[in-house]
Amino acid sequence: MKLIVRAACALAFASTTALAASIAPAPPTMQDQAFDIVQGVRVDDPYRWLEEPNDPKVQAWSDAQNARTRDYLDALPTRTSVKQQLTTLITATSPAYYDLEARGNLVFALYSDPAKQQPMLVTLNAGADPASRKVLLDPNTLDAKGLTAMDWFVPSVDGSKVAVSLSKNGSEDGTLHIYDVATGNEIDQPIPSVQFPTAGGSLAWSKDGKGFWYTRYPGADAPEADRHFNMQVYYHRLGTDAKADPLALGAKDGLERVSEVFLTNRYGRDAILASVQRGDGNEWANYVLRAGAAPLQVSTYADKIVYAAIGPDDAIYGISRNGALNGKIVKEAAPYAAGGLATAPVLVPESDVAILSGGAEEGQPDLTLSPTRLFVRDIVGGPNQVRVFDLDGKLEGQLPLPDVAGNSEIEPLASGDVLFNVRTYLRPVYFARWSPATGKMEETALKVTSPIDFSDAVVTRIFATSKDGTKVPVNVIMKKTAKLDGRNSALLYGYGGYGVSQTPSFLGSTWRLWLNAGGVYAVANIRGGEEYGERWHQEGMLTKKQNVFDDFAAAGETLIAQHYTSHEKLALLGGSNGGLLMGAVLTQHPKLAHAVVSAVGIYDMVRTELDPNGTFNITEYGTVKDPAQFAALYAYSPYHHVVKGTAYPAVLMLTGANDGRVNPMHSRKFTAALQAATSSSAPILLRTSKNSGHGIGSSLSERIDQQTDILTFLFDQLGMAPTG
Repeated sequence: MKLIVRAACALAFASTTALAASIAPAPPTMQDQAFDIVQGVRVDDPYRWLEEPNDPKVQAWSDAQNARTRDYLDALPTRTSVKQQLTTLITATSPAYYDLEARGNLVFALYSDPAKQQPMLVTLNAGADPASRKVLLDPNTLDAKGLTAMDWFVPSVDGSKVAVSLSKNGSEDGTLHIYDVATGNEIDQPIPSVQFPTAGGSLAWSKDGKGFWYTRYPGADAPEADRHFNMQVYYHRLGTDAKADPLALGAKDGLERVSEVFLTNRYGRDAILASVQRGDGNEWANYVLRAGAAPLQVSTYADKIVYAAIGPDDAIYGISRNGALNGKIVKEAAPYAAGGLATAPVLVPESDVAILSGGAEEGQPDLTLSPTRLFVRDIVGGPNQVRVFDLDGKLEGQLPLPDVAGNSEIEPLASGDVLFNVRTYLRPVYFARWSPATGKMEETALKVTSPIDFSDAVVTRIFATSKDGTKVPVNVIMKKTAKLDGRNSALLYGYGGYGVSQTPSFLGSTWRLWLNAGGVYAVANIRGGEEYGERWHQEGMLTKKQNVFDDFAAAGETLIAQHYTSHEKLALLGGSNGGLLMGAVLTQHPKLAHAVVSAVGIYDMVRTELDPNGTFNITEYGTVKDPAQFAALYAYSPYHHVVKGTAYPAVLMLTGANDGRVNPMHSRKFTAALQAATSSSAPILLRTSKNSGHGIGSSLSERIDQQTDILTFLFDQLGMAPTG
């Protein structure tokens, strides 16, 4: 489960107190006597009845919570203005290109037009000139409401065909469609159940483009509890009945309740690579697949090969963590041997810089291979660097990135040149073109232009000292004119899990409005991510998860100690695994911040592994079946540490009814517990969207509504006056 990362005065007290008197009381919430005995410990669960989404009582409760939240948010005097400003800024921003894939004489890309609800699939010429853009598939014409989204696309090796997974309502429950690129016509029967949040989905074309390997779930033919588990890999020949597709990799090969499968054949070799993840702890096994042949396993989970790909020379290149927490590159030449990656020669040895592996952007490779070069993405405390090697492992230099910048895409073109994107906090993303022949770089027309200007802002990296003495980077963005007098409203964002690093990315419209209102925005590079390599991740997982919460609390206290803000003017923000972070910090440090926004979070750590997607979280969080891991889980589980009579800060909880990654019951139960316990007049609010899930595939209008609600909630709670 990759959880989404991307992406606060005396007046505040007066405003909150006055408002609280006019807010309707929280809907009454029944408590029951449910409990479990876990590892000999009685674990009370008074709101277990809220776990059942189809129970009419639960639906009525959720509707009442939503109505109360809407009454509050819709009545805020700034909401209309904020929504108008967000809509104007977003729709005035130029379209963006991303997920570039060069195949044949074309470059495929997703094209996000801010005036549209969903991104489109387009093609560009071999030079990736945006003037050559042709729309291949537009979900907005398939569904005018914007509720149909592309989960992923994969062009054939020659670029003549493209496979696309489409899903509805943010469900990520994908059906596969095959299109002819020249005509845009669908050329094969759709195949259902190829993608779901529990383990994603993937596809790789055969060399001749007449068939492909793809992932498929049991779907409607299985009992409801099993429909989105036990993903298998099948081979499909175009024009044949998918129901008769032969199994290429399945339970017989060890694929049982896997959490992710990536199928790749970038260079159209005779074989493809299937990379299989067990759980969400970045443990991978790798298989070579050939049509009509038994799979060949070239690495096991124990081999610690965390990323692999077949290169243009038929060799398998892999990132190994075997005895190298920062990662090393190994290379196995064809023909491949069973388990060969475990003993493959080291091409690039480990260094003091961490190779990104597992914390990369979802769906983006950790290594990029061109016909003549190997590009290795590193992370240095948050910002990226990209080293360039030849295919024999000789270092040739680095791609030219600015200071404090991020990179998530590197795409080799047919000419041998390379396109790579550049992300910073203060400038919209752009693609640069690098020539291996000359070593020179130039910016391209593939860039985002925006009316949003951050020339009045500055980025400062400070360091917080965590409870155990660890130094934690915090990126602070504010206006150059802001004074360090402790009077600024500040919003602190964090994630801290799954090896997902918080790399620089353009702040955009939401945080432009935040800075306009005098706010300070900060991003904490806390443990659990991969900002300093796998060591940084391991120090924030399993029984060491408490380090994540300590790091974040220290970041907040440091912002206060260095006079960026105060307790009364600090707000916290996080989602998914970052929602767990919010829950843990507000229950452990209820006086740290004045307001908290927590989206699609996990809050009941005792029962999370019982959720449909929860089994995969065990490698990251642990299991209650292990005594030591249960003790750690129960010690920080937010739901179980809500204390009656505590003055909790104002809280806005957001969830999506169609979330297949984090069960919305977590938000319902935690909201009910906070509402029953708090002694403060600050509102505890739950916002449930019926047309979204975990956030992936949400329509433009839903995204704008969510951002509007978050901003207006924070403006109101912190007594801020947004400007035009």
